[in-house]
Formats: sequence, structure tokens, C-alpha cells
Amino acid sequence: MIEEKQKHPQWDHMKPKDMTERQIVASRMARNQQKKQKSVKEETSDKRRIWVQIRLLPIWLRILLVLLLVAGAAVLGAMIGYGYVGDGEPSDVLKKETWTHILDIINGKES
Repeated sequence: MIEEKQKHPQWDHMKPKDMTERQIVASRMARNQQKKQKSVKEETSDKRRIWVQIRLLPIWLRILLVLLLVAGAAVLGAMIGYGYVGDGEPSDVLKKETWTHILDIINGKES
């Protein structure tokens, strides 16, 4: 049943002198079986791992930051548009009188 072993003189030093061919084959089979068991254990341990991501910023804080950034961009855009494009004073955008005047023009109360 055991096939003829090919002679490899460079591997002779690896074989213990007191082992028979049958014992060598049995030990190789046992090592292969152990490797298979280890790989099965590794696969099951990988399946059990669950990735848990911890958020640095909660969702409500992200939404609040986005809203603040949008509001800041709108104010900055209005200041640039009113101050530099419209030849006005950029700080006038933050005054209530400016916006009531703009709304009056839009609604047709002033010309």
C-alpha cells in the first residue's frame, strides 16, 4: 500500500533513523489533519468576529454641524454679494434694517 519512496539524499537528514516508512506516513497524515483542524478553527473564529465602529461624532452633532456650516456659508455669500458685488458695506448684511428694506422691495412696498 505504501508507494515506493523516491530517494532524495538531501532529505535523509530530516528523517529520524528509527522510524519506518509506515510511521513516517502516519506522522505526515497526523500533521495534515492538525493543519486542517487549525484552518477550520480559524474560519469559525473569523465568522464570530463582529466589527463595531465607534462614531467619533454622534449623528445629531453631525446634523447640527452641517446646518451651522450651511448658515455660515449663506451669511458669507450674502456679505460678499452685498458688500463687493453690490457696492455696499459687507457688515450691513447683518443689520435688520437692510433685510426689511430688501423684503419691502420684493413685496412691492418700496420702489
